[in-house]
Amino acid sequence: MIKNAQNLLPISIICLVTLFICSCKPDVKQNEEIIIQKRKDKHIPFKNMLGINAFEWDFLQDPEAPNDIDKIHPNQMALIKSFTQVRHYLDWEKLENTEGSYTYNPTNRGGWNLDLIYEECKKDSILVVTCIKNVPDWLYNTYPTSQRGNENIPAPYKHHREKPASYIAQAKMAFQFAARYGNNKKINKALLSVNSKPRWTGDSTNKIRVGLDLIKYVECNNEPDKWWKGVQSKQTPREYAANLSAFYDGDKGRLGKNTGIKNADSTMKVVIGGLAKADINYIKEMVAWCKENRGLNADGSINLCFDVINYHLYSNDNTGWFAKFVNKDRGVAPELTVMGDIADTFVDYASTLKNIEVWSTELGYDLKEQSVQRAIAIGSKSVEVTQGDWAIRSALLYARHGVDRLFFYQLFDTDAPGANSGGPFGASGLVARTKRRPAANYFLQLNKLMGDYIYDSTTNLDPIVDVYKNGNKTMYVLVIPDEKGRTEDFELILKGAKKAEVYTLNPFSSKINKKTATVKEGILETTVTETPKIIEVIN
Repeated sequence: MIKNAQNLLPISIICLVTLFICSCKPDVKQNEEIIIQKRKDKHIPFKNMLGINAFEWDFLQDPEAPNDIDKIHPNQMALIKSFTQVRHYLDWEKLENTEGSYTYNPTNRGGWNLDLIYEECKKDSILVVTCIKNVPDWLYNTYPTSQRGNENIPAPYKHHREKPASYIAQAKMAFQFAARYGNNKKINKALLSVNSKPRWTGDSTNKIRVGLDLIKYVECNNEPDKWWKGVQSKQTPREYAANLSAFYDGDKGRLGKNTGIKNADSTMKVVIGGLAKADINYIKEMVAWCKENRGLNADGSINLCFDVINYHLYSNDNTGWFAKFVNKDRGVAPELTVMGDIADTFVDYASTLKNIEVWSTELGYDLKEQSVQRAIAIGSKSVEVTQGDWAIRSALLYARHGVDRLFFYQLFDTDAPGANSGGPFGASGLVARTKRRPAANYFLQLNKLMGDYIYDSTTNLDPIVDVYKNGNKTMYVLVIPDEKGRTEDFELILKGAKKAEVYTLNPFSSKINKKTATVKEGILETTVTETPKIIEVIN
């Protein structure tokens, strides 16, 4: 029997997730009220949910000719263009192979042309967030041999870890990077240093360039709370806040004019390194350090050393610290976890701070059978199709909860074709080496269809009915929040409409499926599945 549409309960967004976890349907009564509209005021376009993680070689290295790294490869760029934004993992050593000597085009470590990558992305309207991570060998070699590693904290051995000055080398590198790729064309070039010495006869050389206006966001390291790497790699919130204070603006300029992102480009935004453990208390302790050590702004707000809060969370983490996760030793459909609750803790706290965004820069699903991150085959759907379903549903969930940007892990598989590292992330790519997987097809289709649309409200829980708007245009996104292959006949209320366009995602094409349907007496009868369906009223 067809269910009545938008039968609603006046419940909170937390209850939404609780209902999902319990696999219960609400005891609903017929009406047409909005039940969730908590994040409408954030005005976040859906395209902000469609980001990807990638490396420089994903742009510049031809898989068929590994030594060919001098140009953007069109086939790879076509795959990258499935996404609206890229989080670029960039090792510090690429920028500063030798202490105090900076290279970009080519990098002295690896020979990569960073200018070319960023220029190509800007041309294709792809936002790039550069995550400058790890430490170069000249820094980690200050540690005892048994404690050396490129994931050590970005301070020399035995330096005071809660003093911003201990991170001055990283802060100087950040200044150089921001001077080149930010939008400040009036920077004092006497503060810049580029190694222009060719590596060999005929080699291209680096030149000082400023204000290229290619990068708007820089992330300070990756997962600074990495407890599994030992004390030489894990930073406490206070230690990381001190680190960020140097990276952000040279500890309010106290470390010198040539330190920190903001001293090179005041408009460039600094992103907290994605936390491995999505715990808001880590952020709160960082804010407390800022209040104590950086003071208050003229308007009474805390002088923070970051512009974006950032955390990582996979819906299959099964982390003991948050007992509500469903432990199935595999991936879990996003609505069946408390990912939404966790997002709320970050978004709600950020709203108490001034002009702070919330991102999640790692989430996703793996394709390998033994991975605890794995998606599953459901009915006739392959593991790859489920990966696509759950990725898009994750994007919809985070839009619903007001997260500002998402970046999925990752572009290509870490494991080479045919290889099996046995790790949880070896086959997490949203594209294969030569073609899009269903997830990437979905991202491409939805960006074209509704990338500029903004989440407005949710009017039903099961099936979920999300409302998106773009000016006077409205789209409805319907999906079953389950992982059983469940379907539901449903009546969608579309008052005054005569016809509607019904879009269904196509896992094997770059083009979405579309058909025109008749609306009878303000009701559109449709079947909803675990793959999102989009409905647009024809005016």
